[in-house]
Amino acid sequence: MPEIRIIGTAHVSQESVDEVRAAISDFMPEVVAVELDPGRYAALNKQVQGASVDEVLEAKTFTQLLVQWLLAYLQRRIGLDVGVEPGAEMKAAVMEAEARGIRVGLIDRDIRITLRRFWRSLSFFEKLKMFYALAVSVTHLDDEEIDVEELKKQDVIALALEEFRKFSPNGARVLIDERDAYLAHQIVTLAAQYNRILVVIGAGHQQGVRQYLDHPENLPPVDTLTADIKSLPWGLIFGALVTFLFIFLLAAIILSGVGIEVLITALLYWVLIHGVLTAAFTLLARGHPLSALTGFAVSWFTALNPLIAAGWFAAIVEAKIRKPSPSDYRKIFEAETLSQMMDIPLFRVVLVAALANVGSTLGTVLYFIFIFPILGVDMGVVMTDGVGNMVQAVQGLL
Repeated sequence: MPEIRIIGTAHVSQESVDEVRAAISDFMPEVVAVELDPGRYAALNKQVQGASVDEVLEAKTFTQLLVQWLLAYLQRRIGLDVGVEPGAEMKAAVMEAEARGIRVGLIDRDIRITLRRFWRSLSFFEKLKMFYALAVSVTHLDDEEIDVEELKKQDVIALALEEFRKFSPNGARVLIDERDAYLAHQIVTLAAQYNRILVVIGAGHQQGVRQYLDHPENLPPVDTLTADIKSLPWGLIFGALVTFLFIFLLAAIILSGVGIEVLITALLYWVLIHGVLTAAFTLLARGHPLSALTGFAVSWFTALNPLIAAGWFAAIVEAKIRKPSPSDYRKIFEAETLSQMMDIPLFRVVLVAALANVGSTLGTVLYFIFIFPILGVDMGVVMTDGVGNMVQAVQGLL
């Protein structure tokens, strides 16, 4: 029967680094399994090879990239505060094992799969709550006193996981439960080849992984943990709904008989509200004025087309001006302050894309809320008369 020893660590803890080294020396495992995937292993060894700027623009996963970078930044800042590089215990495990000629097993799920499944699993309101929490955490991190070793205690871990599940049940399932199962799968695979296995994972995964190892019959099929999550294309649905509502609104105005001036005003405010908010959010991201002008120029149209977004065009212009390079990936993962991150061209491009899209979406919502008070006409009259005349027109055609 293979002997498996599990160490639960805090990712920014010097005590965890020492504990890992001592465990390898005392236990002398045949393999050291670490909570890393090849991408994060490369990042720990300063071998980050990011996609080209063109690939980033073509992928259009700006929001997911921004979430990944901000989460990494938060962990890095905590590490700086306690004087320990994030992931130092994993790096120490790898270096100690390699120095002793012990095999290293990378047992975590590919971070790209995890982030993709995480993002697609979140409801709209969970995404809003997550962005709010990220913003608060990033802006208030300097005021927090963090006792990292306290974070490793099981009662604290259980409380934190319980709060996370309340905050985002879908996110907790992907980031914790699924990864518990994936880690356990990889350990079971190693147990078929080795007799002494040392497992180094985050303390938050320790209990879940142990339960799966004690009852491997409960493990879900591994392919269900790596396949893309199928979900309704809510972005396309929302975009199509906006297009329908806007066309319906214009038709109602035309057929209600309130006058051509009202129609022209409705069109003008569609352009202005979207343009101003898109440009404002682009500038909020410290985007170039030309990027903001581009967002202003296209947002009225992109808001009516569910297949394109204003932020994409603003990002293309921003990339032409800022000229990001592949080395920006490494700089982003090494930045010690938000100010440093904001000075990195690639981060600025992604932030511009994300916030410009927020501005455009906000413009759509505000337009439909305030357009009738702006027009100074009674919505009930316009809808009643307009729809009535539409019905008559359709009946006449039939």
